[in-house]
Amino acid sequence: MVRRRVLVAAATAALALSAPVAARASDGSATASYLQANYALVAAGHAHLGTSIAAYRAVLTKVRRECPHAAEGSPQNTESTKLSNEIIGAMVLSAGKPDRPAVRSYLQAVRGLHWSTGSINRAVTRYASSLSKLYGLSVPDVCADVRAWAAGAFKSLPSSTVSFVEVFYPNWVALGLLPAGISRFESGQGRSLAHSAARFEYQLTNAEAEAVETWGEIMNALDLWP
Repeated sequence: MVRRRVLVAAATAALALSAPVAARASDGSATASYLQANYALVAAGHAHLGTSIAAYRAVLTKVRRECPHAAEGSPQNTESTKLSNEIIGAMVLSAGKPDRPAVRSYLQAVRGLHWSTGSINRAVTRYASSLSKLYGLSVPDVCADVRAWAAGAFKSLPSSTVSFVEVFYPNWVALGLLPAGISRFESGQGRSLAHSAARFEYQLTNAEAEAVETWGEIMNALDLWP
């Protein structure tokens, strides 16, 4: 009986000691997979940057050609703000068209990854959910929606605008996420990937900032207040 108790105690101690080791190994494996997926995502966005810029500028070209001054005489209110957000969404999704295969690959790669740190799990899950919802949207027809608003004397927005903005705005995220705290699980190779991804993200962020000028030109072309 004493011998059995000793063996049980020894086994319990061994499991207790091995659990942190297993957790660290699992964290390291999940981090390596995640960093590869994140790098592939932002690398695709960086590679497509020229095409993406041309795509969001094409929204301006279409507005100038098909519906200039379509919102002339419209008020500045919550509805005009929603249409402004729809325009941003049209630009974001137009720019993101070439990145859709990379988004799908990222979502597949991170599905099922797990860390012993709850905050990392939550951050990755939230980001993947937003990215999935964002890229599940189609590019809205801005001209058609502004015309519909004008046709109703600017009294109510078309349902297409309302439903689009309800999904787009809360799920609007940029390409790439390095969750806080993940760096402590990085290997040397993972750290290099993270640094490279951060450089790409920085360049993508700068390109997004430059898109504000195009958004302003679209608003002016429509005579729409934000």
